[in-house]
Amino acid sequence: MHWPLSLSPLEHGAFVFVGLLIYVMVTRIGQQHRHPSAAIAWVMSIALLPYLGTPLFLIFGTRKLARARRRPPPRAPLAAGAEGPDWALTLLAALGVPSPARNRSIAFQADGEASLRELVALIDGARERVDLSTFVLADDAVGAAVSSALVRAAGRGLQVRVLLDAIGGLRTSRRLARELRAGDVAVRWFMPVLRNPVRGRTNLRNHRKLVAADGECVWSGGRNLAAEYFVDAPGRPAWRDLSFVVRGPLAAQAHEIFDHDWAAAWGKSPRAARTVAPPSGVDGGPPAQLVPSGPDYADDTVHALLLASAYHARARILAVTPYFVPDDALLAAWCIACRRGVRLTLVVPKRSNHWMADWARERALRALAAAGAQVMLYPAMLHAKAVVVDAQLALCGSANLDGRSLFVNFELMTAFYGAEETAWIAGWIDAQAQQSGAYEARAPSWGRDVLEGIVRSVGFQL
Repeated sequence: MHWPLSLSPLEHGAFVFVGLLIYVMVTRIGQQHRHPSAAIAWVMSIALLPYLGTPLFLIFGTRKLARARRRPPPRAPLAAGAEGPDWALTLLAALGVPSPARNRSIAFQADGEASLRELVALIDGARERVDLSTFVLADDAVGAAVSSALVRAAGRGLQVRVLLDAIGGLRTSRRLARELRAGDVAVRWFMPVLRNPVRGRTNLRNHRKLVAADGECVWSGGRNLAAEYFVDAPGRPAWRDLSFVVRGPLAAQAHEIFDHDWAAAWGKSPRAARTVAPPSGVDGGPPAQLVPSGPDYADDTVHALLLASAYHARARILAVTPYFVPDDALLAAWCIACRRGVRLTLVVPKRSNHWMADWARERALRALAAAGAQVMLYPAMLHAKAVVVDAQLALCGSANLDGRSLFVNFELMTAFYGAEETAWIAGWIDAQAQQSGAYEARAPSWGRDVLEGIVRSVGFQL
């Protein structure tokens, strides 16, 4: 057996060539399109550190499970008169996103304790089935409250399923998982790490957050099921976040998405998300549309919608996100929007819970500020993910404005088209901006500029 240091130059060159050939085969033949900076980073890693870069690529290199269709699907009719900007509806229909529908009611929850009460009440009120998907189910008071509600539902004879991401689920104690299973709750881990390395899917994580009951009610948003997202602790206020409950046909679509993710949990699912049939809506109810994105869609649906919205915006764009590391295309689109007169307000936490994200965001924040955007720094941890475009469209859900959420993770956003819902989210973002301090762009030192670039490149991969 030869160790790398004892290989001849010819043998070393052959290893590098094989590594690069693997990269070309996976990315080109498998249509694994990547951002240029990500592609360069992988090629450089394989060329300069082949004995490390090639195995890492085999483990983390998969980005898409679905391939683009030869022809876009025909646009489905809108359910029960659902309304929204035509450019958004046409784009999402072409990308195979579930059709919008009118619902009986939509209620937003900015208060964590109220959101937890609503979630537990939803589970306790279910009559037939409950599906829960989350990135984190912590072994704390919140995790215990939700788990107890799930066990009670199963005890009433309901079908109860819980889908936990294998990485985010590291905060879920095995004791808690055993208690759920002992209470007749079906628990499945999404893409277990040890099961998927040779399949290249270890890096594909399920960040979607939803609880659907009976095809009638769905709870979703940005909150993981852990105490810091809902309740204050001594000296540590709960993170600012958003969730919402929709009562109506959107819940049936949420079950469909969960079913697909449940099948995908071990990496043996269909290679593309199924097209969900248009639901029967409620006449006159508020319109909404689920916008899932991730490896199960051939296109990066949320990213495409954000790009299109930047070029269609006429008056304003409001955005709030905990981590802001956009790709060059989205950053350029927002800067162009600012220069043509669109008022863009971005609210991010002054200091998030991930220092790498805080370092990686600085270049983008400086570019936005130079273009005329209002960049605000919230004094505490802000975990909500929401975007408002003019008075036509509001997005809220699980996707951060960074490379991992926009290009790698399984994510779920919801588009709201009603005037009342759009105004509510816009007012909430405005309120957070008023409690924030203005960002002051400062030219970085040479060393910091280099470090920011390195962190940004690494962060895109991770």
